[in-house]
Amino acid sequence: MRQALLTMLEMQHRMNSRVHDNWNAQGFEWYRAVWIECGELMDHYGYKWWKKQQPEMEQVTLEVIDIWHFGMSALFGEGDGPEQVADRILAQLDGYEPSGAGLREATEALALDSLATHSFSARCFWDLMAAVGLDFEALYRSYVGKNVLNFFRQDHGYKEGTYAKTWQGREDNEHLVELADALDSHADDYADQLYQALDRRYAECSG
Repeated sequence: MRQALLTMLEMQHRMNSRVHDNWNAQGFEWYRAVWIECGELMDHYGYKWWKKQQPEMEQVTLEVIDIWHFGMSALFGEGDGPEQVADRILAQLDGYEPSGAGLREATEALALDSLATHSFSARCFWDLMAAVGLDFEALYRSYVGKNVLNFFRQDHGYKEGTYAKTWQGREDNEHLVELADALDSHADDYADQLYQALDRRYAECSG
């Protein structure tokens, strides 16, 4: 688990460094993004008892992954590296037992903690994962996939508007899921393998 955490934290650090080289010394309010994403998650799940609502669980899961991006970022202090943050997360989770909270209650608990502490609680997030039915392996695969795709898009002209998100009639995230399923997510170079697989598929589809 520690190695998987380190991989995700290193990837998040690289992505944040694209915004600012010394990003974790800038005082960005990552906690604010966490509680706002919690609100968006709640909107996808539904909370309006006065109208018929159908939970959009695929969108709920995507919001959980987005929260994890911001949550990891919030745990970096100035001068911290991925190793220190990984140890911080593991310390928070030591002896963790799921609270059994429902999805709405777990979402509210995470948002409340973020507002109160201006940080991020791994324990509250683990409760949210349990409520959604997301285990650590699924979190890892989904996070790495989304991060690799974000880097891939940037490297292939997304910012300049020259990148095509649709390859031979299928969106890039569909290709991503297919390619990820064929790889071993436990491999140390899983993220690199996935990026290279995307690169080959993109070249084939564009050729």
